[in-house]
Amino acid sequence: MLEEPPLPAHQSPPRGWSQKLTAFKAFTAQAWALTKPYFQSEEKWKARGLLVAIVVLNLALVYMAVLFNDWNKLFYDALQDKNATVFWTQLGRFTYLAFAFIVMAVYKFYLTQLLELRWRAWMTGHYLQRWLANHAFYKLELNRFTLQANGDARNPDNPDQRIQEDINLFTSYTISLTMGLLNAVVTLASFVGILWGLSGGFAFSFNGGAYNIPGFMVWMAVLYCAAGSILTHYIGRPQIKLNFQQQRVEADFRHHMVRLREYSESIALDRGEAVERVQLDARFSRVLGNYLALIKAQKNLVWFTSFFGQAALVFPFVVAAPRFFSGAIQLGELMQISSAFGQVQGSLSWFVDSYSSLASWRATTDRLTSFEASFRALAPVDTALSATDSVALDAHDLTVALPDGEVLLAGAVLHAKPGDSVLLQGPSGSGKSTLFRTLAGIWPFASGNVSRPAQAMFIPQRPYFPNGALRDALAYPETPARYSDAELRQALTDALLPQMAEQLDQADAWSQKLSGGEQQRLAIARVLLKKPKWVFADEATSALDEASENKIYKRLVALVQSAQGAIVSIAHRPTVATFHNQHWTLEKLPEGAPAGYRLKAQRADQPAVRAAQ
Repeated sequence: MLEEPPLPAHQSPPRGWSQKLTAFKAFTAQAWALTKPYFQSEEKWKARGLLVAIVVLNLALVYMAVLFNDWNKLFYDALQDKNATVFWTQLGRFTYLAFAFIVMAVYKFYLTQLLELRWRAWMTGHYLQRWLANHAFYKLELNRFTLQANGDARNPDNPDQRIQEDINLFTSYTISLTMGLLNAVVTLASFVGILWGLSGGFAFSFNGGAYNIPGFMVWMAVLYCAAGSILTHYIGRPQIKLNFQQQRVEADFRHHMVRLREYSESIALDRGEAVERVQLDARFSRVLGNYLALIKAQKNLVWFTSFFGQAALVFPFVVAAPRFFSGAIQLGELMQISSAFGQVQGSLSWFVDSYSSLASWRATTDRLTSFEASFRALAPVDTALSATDSVALDAHDLTVALPDGEVLLAGAVLHAKPGDSVLLQGPSGSGKSTLFRTLAGIWPFASGNVSRPAQAMFIPQRPYFPNGALRDALAYPETPARYSDAELRQALTDALLPQMAEQLDQADAWSQKLSGGEQQRLAIARVLLKKPKWVFADEATSALDEASENKIYKRLVALVQSAQGAIVSIAHRPTVATFHNQHWTLEKLPEGAPAGYRLKAQRADQPAVRAAQ
């Protein structure tokens, strides 16, 4: 089940088997680590109860197979003896046996699917909570390219696929394969004794001596299935890597199409359709190429398993035929031997029959394990920055770096109090937006101590608007029910969007429908609606004309002054500077300095209060 690299020429076989055993133990530990939390969760008694019920039904179905095996002998003996009374009696017995089997099979299917559904729901909720907690979804994206560049195995590619698809596959494969293995073991234990007693001994002479092998059919089944399992592993093991890779290339192809839809306007304006088609074709070619390789690997396995399965149908008859033709056994016993051999051979062939599913399960487990590792990789940076709530903004010994380790600021000190209006400026790429992310508490590559106002709102360069009703986009992330329609309309009007005031219930993709200036005004409408004490605006009016920008900033400054708060802005236009009484400037430091920039603070000549009047 586990794919291992080829052994070096000087390495001995025992060490190779040791490596395989170590890899197998590591894999089972990974699978158990993913399985255990649900069965120890708040739903553990429901989960364990369903699992016990499924196990009981599996055992009951194995018992039914034993009864059917016994029925085979009686029924076919009645046919051979032309005994009508026994024939009709056994036919009636078959009716209630078949009815009981059907009821058990139906409820085994239903309860298995119910357990898979509950388990998937719990795991999905568990991973969604972890993904969305403490900005992990944002930090994972920041970490992704750094880990990928360093070849780190914790590279969290396509977390959406991990949560949506891999959890579903993991729960399904884990239950089906576990129950299949249990069924195989119990079936083997139930039928090996039957087959041993029915098969008799195999007598032969060799080198002048007479020998007899008891339970000959059992040994033949063991040898037959052992050879088949070994050959299946070596024929089918390429599927493990190919299954893992298939999910990755499929997700990359889907993700690029999502980005094409998200940036449809920009791509259309740039006439980028041809380039995007080339990119999509390249990604889809990788999908097809890997899938073709997977098909070929599966074809090789199907060649063998089909031959293996068909040969197993006639194998017991070939071995037992001499005893039947000699009169040692009757037709019913021959059919019972065939049925028992089929059950033993089927249970011993579990590995052969399940190899493709095992390969997919292995790949799915590896992907979820790497997803788990990506969460653990966030731990070192989650505690680097100490942040507390305060009435003012203070930062001491603040160090800000990029994901690649480049230090932008080192040992910086910041201070802003209620009533201030601060303009942050600096050359492009100096880290102005990164400093804002640090002050917001979402940038993981920072250290130091930050005290920030509790009632604050940040306006990013690219505001997010959920698809749906306009009132939902305006109130996000709060529910629009917290605000009256009059408040929602007033916020839109104050943000210079009066034409949208009567569209509160209109549903649309606002990020695609609205222009850049309209998106900025809608983001500002959120601020005017929620009335925070502090506002952090990152190029929040860069797409507006100067007259509109002037009106917007007057309202923002008036808002924070009335709330006894402050505003901190990033902007390049000189007209915006007139609304701020402090300037923070990022100045480039010479090569060899401990950081790329230093922060210089100074008072402005014209206070913001005068500019707002």
